[in-house]
Order: sequence, then C-alpha cells, then structure tokens
Amino acid sequence: MYRWCTDEVEPQERFDYWREVRAKGLFGVTAELERERRADFFGEFSLRQLGAGGLVELKASHYTVERSTSDIAYTPGDSICVYQQLGSGGWFGGMRGSDFAIANGSFATSHTDLPYRTAPLGAGGFHLRILKIPVSRIPAQDRRIRELTPKTFNDHALAPLLAACFADLGEAAAGDDSAADATSLVQTSLVQALAHLALIERGIVRPGSRLGQAALRTARLSQARRLIARHLQNPDLAPSMVADLLGVSVRHLHMLFEAAEKSFSQTVTDERLKRSRRLLREAPERLIADIATSCGFESLATYYRVFNAAYGMAPGDFRARVPEGH
Repeated sequence: MYRWCTDEVEPQERFDYWREVRAKGLFGVTAELERERRADFFGEFSLRQLGAGGLVELKASHYTVERSTSDIAYTPGDSICVYQQLGSGGWFGGMRGSDFAIANGSFATSHTDLPYRTAPLGAGGFHLRILKIPVSRIPAQDRRIRELTPKTFNDHALAPLLAACFADLGEAAAGDDSAADATSLVQTSLVQALAHLALIERGIVRPGSRLGQAALRTARLSQARRLIARHLQNPDLAPSMVADLLGVSVRHLHMLFEAAEKSFSQTVTDERLKRSRRLLREAPERLIADIATSCGFESLATYYRVFNAAYGMAPGDFRARVPEGH
C-alpha cells in the first residue's frame, strides 16, 4: 500500500503540491481552489493494488476537480471506475447528459477518459473510494465500456451487492500475508465481480450471461456472509432467514456456499467463535456465559464444546493465555 498526506509538505506549499504532483501527475485531473483558502488545505490518500484493479481512498478539504480533454490526453487511463461516496455528498457535471448529486454511501461508475467536473457538497470536503479497473483486464469487451460517462448507481437490488464486495475487498487487502495466494485470488474475484456488477447496471453485461451470473454469485456470497455477521447474536440464525434477506431461495443460498471454502453452518460457527475470541481478549471482565449468549450460542455447554473442539482448550484457558493489554 502507498499512503501520502499533505502533512509531509510545508503548509504554504500543500495545495500546490497536491495539485501538480498528486492530482495532475497521479490522478490525471486539474484541481482548483481559491488562493485565500489554500493555507488551510488538507488532503490524504492511500493506493492499493488489488487483483487487476487499484483501490484509492481519498480524503481532502473542499476544492474542485476537472478531468478535461487535455488532462485525458496527458494521462489516459482506459479504465472503468467504480466510486463509493463517503462522508458528505458530491456533485458531478460537465459531461454529456445531466449533472447529478451522489449521496453518502452511494455509488457511481464511469470510464476514465471522458470529461467531467466534480466537487463535494457542503463544507465536509471529499471522502471517497475509487476502484479503477483497466478495460484490458475486464473479460467483458464491449465498445460501450469506453462511453460510460459518470452516472450514479441506481439499481437498488444491485447496490447492496456492490457495497458488500467493496467491504470484502478492503478486508482482503488488509488480510494475513501468510495466505497471500488465497488473498490474491479473493481480490481478483471481487474486482471482477465489481466490474461486471457495474456493467450489469449500465446495461452492457446481461445478468443471465456467464459473466453476469459469476459476478452475482460472488456478490451474493459476500452479502450473505455480511448478513450472517450482522445477525450472529440470534441463536435462531438459519439459512431460511439469510436467504429471505438476500432475496434468494434456500437452495440457491446453499449452492453459493457449496462453491466456497466453508458451508453455511460452518461459516456461522466460525464467525461466532472468532467473535467470542475477540471478546475474550478485549473484555476480560465480561462473564464467559454473557459472551456465549452475545455470540449466538444456544447454551454455555454448547459454547464450551464447540470452542474446545476448534481450539483444543476451554474459553477460560484461552483467556488466561492472552497477555495482559492484548
């Protein structure tokens, strides 16, 4: 991962450096801000290479951005971008079609080499994630990909799937380096799924096509796992509940997990055990029975049996081995 922040530059030089080196040189855009406001400018970003894509997270105080025809000629990208708006909303304009606003938590898609202008709404400044995927690395090849002007992601059925994949991509990027090969495969799968979900929404990939179905399977599995994590405390957590929340049949849900490393029930048990381990470490004063209940185990006896089978020791022994302060 590459990180950079304006704190590394003298205050009077921060915006100029951001504009010339970071905005124009790295992102291929023109940044503008009134001179009297530049002394208070702040910006930071991270850049991670994930599978075939690059994930940028950017935070900055208020300024305006333009990707002009000259910017595109200077720094062509030939990629599609999936934007996730965080913090306050944003405005896009200056392209073919109407201007639009994008709200916190919402998504937009575009091709990099089409002009646009953007600015944050309100005084909060920019906070967004951008996944940039080269067109050459996208299996679905269609000339219309290079005609994707910025547009909000309006399909309410696909948006939660996109959010789940984005969240999983961030977690995979921060994963254990000892499983680098597996992590790389997960990242590649998530990047491709995000690209094809965006193209489904823009009408370029058909949901029933091979690529569309693969993207939907990956995304639904991501969302299913997140629904499991959200409802772990419920001892009645069952496939029927998650399938209903996901909008698929129970059979389809089991098929999603059949292609994964662990079944539905194994995933639920594993997540409950991981959460209980974290609570045993972080809340040493909390009763073990309370931890078992909060993680969805139906009884203390069941928790002890499952924990011992997984780790070869009782929860209390695990807690006793945790160094103080960890």
